[in-house]
Amino acid sequence: MSTVTRRTVRQSARETLTRQRVLHAAVELADAGGLETLSMRKLGEALGVEAMSLYNHVTNKEDLIDGMIDLVFGEVDVPTPGDAWRQAMRQRAISMRLTLSRHRWAIGLMESRSTPGPATLRHHDAVLGCLRQGGFSLTMTAHAVSVLDSYIYGFALQEKTLPLGSPEEIAELADSIMSGFGDGEYPYMTEIATAHVMRPGYAYGDEFEFGLDLILDGLQQAAG
Repeated sequence: MSTVTRRTVRQSARETLTRQRVLHAAVELADAGGLETLSMRKLGEALGVEAMSLYNHVTNKEDLIDGMIDLVFGEVDVPTPGDAWRQAMRQRAISMRLTLSRHRWAIGLMESRSTPGPATLRHHDAVLGCLRQGGFSLTMTAHAVSVLDSYIYGFALQEKTLPLGSPEEIAELADSIMSGFGDGEYPYMTEIATAHVMRPGYAYGDEFEFGLDLILDGLQQAAG
């Protein structure tokens, strides 16, 4: 490619660069390599522009992350007016977990931003509104959001960090751990590994909806 052609390509990229393009590219890079690998230089390279061009669309790295988190919130299903609170909270929780499984770098950052974007604000307002319209008192609404979010984000973090992969990998890990056990030592750990975790079709993620339904049952009872 000639110098003139490269200059034309870069000029075209600058002309069409938008904040949304920058944010989407940043999310793709973070999905691929983690947030720690994201830099303005790499982001500029991915977009075909000089890193300095990015500052026409994001103020700094924190503003970039704010925007990325807002994009993630925008992927989550949220209640619409008139939705039954229990089904809406269940769907929102399942959608949030699936969204975080696509963007694992975002776990731990979803509620940390001091300058939340419009999708983030709409998300939270819709959740609060659904609970209030569903008959929850202000105090019970606060309790419900706290317990649901703690469960969703905590489960997502545990799912991210547990050394559980395919059934074959799970069996290999269990065999490796249990090989250090003496005969009859840690009988309950041996039991759950062999009779539950190592059974065909086991997936840790299946535990999510069981726990979620327990929480929703409890909230329904507490809200009266």
